[in-house]
Amino acid sequence: LLMVNGQVESAQFPEYDDLYCKYCFVYGQDWAPTAGLEEGISQITSKSQDVRQALVWNFPIDVTFKSTNPYGWPQIVLSVYGPDVFGNDVVRGYGAVHVPFSPGRHKRTIPMFVPESTSKLQKFTRSASCSTH
Repeated sequence: LLMVNGQVESAQFPEYDDLYCKYCFVYGQDWAPTAGLEEGISQITSKSQDVRQALVWNFPIDVTFKSTNPYGWPQIVLSVYGPDVFGNDVVRGYGAVHVPFSPGRHKRTIPMFVPESTSKLQKFTRSASCSTH
């Protein structure tokens, strides 16, 4: 059994505000969730007023997995979303990290990757949204 208990604490996206976070776990075929939620969505949060300008969610995670094989050890995948200039939710970043292998308290910082726009219209709306905030 592998018990995961913690929280998605905060993020820093200096150029964006009013963001929310989705998480899900990915794992190998021998793994199965036995309790808790393997995916979730947080509330929308605004940047803090201090120097850090942190987006604080303190979003709880509590799930238990079972397996007879360490192959496919679970990873948590985070996606952060927020509004564009038209009010549509768009992905602002995504990242993943393996659940720690050793028991105890762990704190992980997950680098977030930002998707690159593929069309000229998307690039224009992205630059427009960056310039309006």
